[in-house]
Amino acid sequence: MAKTSSHPLGRTLSLSGVYAIVGDACANALDVANAALGAGVRVMQYRRKGGIDLDELRLLRSATREHDALLLLNDDWQAAKALECDGVHLGPGDDGFDDPSFVRAAWPDGILGISCGSVREALTLQRESIDYIGVGPVYPTKTKDDAGIPIGLSGLLDIAAAANLPVCAIGGISRETIAAVAASGVAMAAVISALASATNPRAAAETLVGLWEQCSV
Repeated sequence: MAKTSSHPLGRTLSLSGVYAIVGDACANALDVANAALGAGVRVMQYRRKGGIDLDELRLLRSATREHDALLLLNDDWQAAKALECDGVHLGPGDDGFDDPSFVRAAWPDGILGISCGSVREALTLQRESIDYIGVGPVYPTKTKDDAGIPIGLSGLLDIAAAANLPVCAIGGISRETIAAVAASGVAMAAVISALASATNPRAAAETLVGLWEQCSV
């Protein structure tokens, strides 16, 4: 079952449903973001591995606020804090990944997500002051070269069961696979290509949101 975050801010209750990642994989990140927000997505991550586009991020910040949606920045918690994002998602090699308590102390109100790939990591992370874990890749994915070997639904369920935290599944999640992910009971499903490569991102997002709402536990 999806678990509720203990974060003091009520906005973390919005850590549920379809979690859209926009940026590198999108020909026009703002168009995809607006389509997703218009379809009901309320958690969004901005990912630009080559560097943040400040103008793009400011427009995205404005759009998410208009829709009462959360905006998380990938990789850089100091930039996320300075640029008034709601939080950050950290992966291996990012500042703060190995010591999330340091980030929490420096940014008490920020939403903090951490990538997690095993039951052992999940058991360790639940002792930290974080708000959710990103688990995957669940299915094969082409959007992240170093994503690793897919863990499948069984691996996702094992990690989710070990974690006393909301779980965001990631990796190869599409309209064909999101129903099974939703039925697993995790809190969120991150999507990238399912929106970025869609001919009609708004229609794609509506389908994903609808399937999630229909199938989530």
